Amino acid sequence: MSEEIKKEMNSEHIFIVRCGEVALKGMNKPYFERMLLDRIKKLLKKFDGVRAYRHEGLIFVRADKSLDKNAIIKEIGKVFGVASISPAMECDSNMEAIGKTAVDYMMEAIEERGVKTFKVEAKRADKNFPVKSPDIGRQIGAAVLKGCKVLKVDVHDPDCRLFVDVRHDCSYIYQDKIPGYGGLPLGTNGKGMTLLSGGIDSPVATWMMAKRGMLIEAVHFHSYPYTSQRAQEKVEELASLVATYCGRFKMHVINLLPIQEQIVQNCPEEETTILVRRFMMRIAEKLAQQTGCNMLITGENLGQVASQTAEALVVTDASVKMPVMRPLIGLDKVDIMDLAKEIGTYEKSIEPYEDCCTVFLPKHPTTKPKLERILMSESKLDCEALIDAAVASEEVIEIRPA
Repeated sequence: MSEEIKKEMNSEHIFIVRCGEVALKGMNKPYFERMLLDRIKKLLKKFDGVRAYRHEGLIFVRADKSLDKNAIIKEIGKVFGVASISPAMECDSNMEAIGKTAVDYMMEAIEERGVKTFKVEAKRADKNFPVKSPDIGRQIGAAVLKGCKVLKVDVHDPDCRLFVDVRHDCSYIYQDKIPGYGGLPLGTNGKGMTLLSGGIDSPVATWMMAKRGMLIEAVHFHSYPYTSQRAQEKVEELASLVATYCGRFKMHVINLLPIQEQIVQNCPEEETTILVRRFMMRIAEKLAQQTGCNMLITGENLGQVASQTAEALVVTDASVKMPVMRPLIGLDKVDIMDLAKEIGTYEKSIEPYEDCCTVFLPKHPTTKPKLERILMSESKLDCEALIDAAVASEEVIEIRPA
């Protein structure tokens, strides 16, 4: 162990960060690890005195003791690709040092959390270490019993599972494995254009695709003056909440009202919803092509509303050539709501502001549209001119994390 590391040992908060699927990437693993580390560093820039680095197959974060360790854990936990985080104590890789550190750790656990029982689980990443894992566990357990006389061993349901990770340079003692979201590091899986509304579903769908490593660009449709400025501000606030996970992105704001008015004037009322949806997809596709996106992302869920029946989705998809990702397609609404609550978008989503999809809503929308009839209705419109005009009048907003 270097003299620098020895000097710093346990004078800082130490966090062990483990990768999820990244560990399965074979020869591409170093690339995914670099992307993950870069993302962790980016999110931790808001703290002074924090550094992150890769070492012996793990990512370590070191932070000044004056910083709130829970705040740091919370930020690391937002990084897609992180499987778990462990606040740890560090020591030399010899049995005496490991035993002393384990006793110190357990003394803190007794004082802070009232721990009464424990179990040691040891592993040695350094296979040259002279003591095998089961013996490490037994010897460290004996040292803890000797040094912390109020403790007892419980191998079945202990208050504290004491993990001992023996490595070449130094060893680590920790208890918690705080789960992250897993997934893949942001930026490792292309870029998608998400159709973002003020509802519950689309922010969750966006979050789910970002979790798979996809960079995000967004388009939001409004029908001003039928929809208010405050309704758009709500969407911007929702986008900022999503951006805490997927980083800053651009949101293209489109006024859909001229298109909706043309549809209402020239097409059958029951087809209004599906026709509007097809225009939204075409506009999103055009913006996606201009911004280097590989696919479209929607919050559609099979059978949830008239425009999301199997037949309606087939007709909607026929309007574009770009692949359409629907990560919520098979989820129950309760599952989607639970996810929205978990990621912090639910309360903002349920604020009662207007949405462009509710403007000119037909009394009896078609649930089983036929493509040939929809194409016939669209033939009454100058579709390309309407789309070009909508894109030309876009407003682009830079979305930053909340």
